[in-house]
Amino acid sequence: MDKMQLHESIINNSQVTFARSGGKGGQNVNKVNTKVCLQLPLSVIEGITEEERARLRTKLSAIINSEDCLYINVDDERFQEMNRKIALSRIENRIIQALVIPKKRKPTKPTKASKERKLKLKKIRAEIKKNRGRILFN
Repeated sequence: MDKMQLHESIINNSQVTFARSGGKGGQNVNKVNTKVCLQLPLSVIEGITEEERARLRTKLSAIINSEDCLYINVDDERFQEMNRKIALSRIENRIIQALVIPKKRKPTKPTKASKERKLKLKKIRAEIKKNRGRILFN
């Protein structure tokens, strides 16, 4: 994955539309289209291999629509340009995070000392519980 080529590809190939946004802003909300709807076709993303593209399809299936495009809406800010920048950075971060392959976990075994500590604590606990019983006087 080439991050610079990916970044340029996202900026050049994303289709941005604007809509009226809800939330804070007063009359401004009713007049100005500040919400950003960004679509990015998976087929035009450069800087990734076909295997990585397939991985994106599985990992980001929640934000991929029927036309095989990544889709994201942003209406966090009151300004269209700020929402556009946020949308571009979010989609880039989502792609980068989806392409990270987690390390395989190596199973470990408890050490001899930890086993001995566990047994010692069990014996102490058993002794405490044994001493809770009734005391018999002969």
